[in-house]
Amino acid sequence: MPRFTVNTDRFDPYLNFKFKVMLDGQYVAGLSRCSALKRTTEVTTWYEGGDQAGPRQLPGKTKYEPITLEAGITFDRTFEAWANAVHNYQGEAAMSLKNFRKNVNIDVFNLQGTLILRYHVYNCWVSEYQALPELAADGNAVMITTVRLENEGWERDASVREEPER
Repeated sequence: MPRFTVNTDRFDPYLNFKFKVMLDGQYVAGLSRCSALKRTTEVTTWYEGGDQAGPRQLPGKTKYEPITLEAGITFDRTFEAWANAVHNYQGEAAMSLKNFRKNVNIDVFNLQGTLILRYHVYNCWVSEYQALPELAADGNAVMITTVRLENEGWERDASVREEPER
């Protein structure tokens, strides 16, 4: 069976460095890293009286792991404004939880720049925000800002289909 339904001659899987994250209908500029989408379902062990075959295992609660986004520091304040929605340095009176949850899209592209995968991530909010990395006068690294997004689940967009490669 071919690995790809449309591009049946293709053998290699897609590469993971061409991606974009969409927030509020716009792609986040300068994004350099996005952690994995991961969910874990607890195993509930159940013993039935008189059954010596061993315990039965049932699916329990599902937990969605946080997603970490990293971007080079620029004048864009998208992450900072979102992080401030759940914590404001001016105190509780300046805080508003009105729009602290956002849906996010993670888009993956092939080498030709064609969209090949899209995941919708639901009800995300910033639980951790790193405004500045450690600074070092003797270094030459790019400054990176980091946000950690809690989420309530994700699903693959089935409307994104494999396109013939050019």
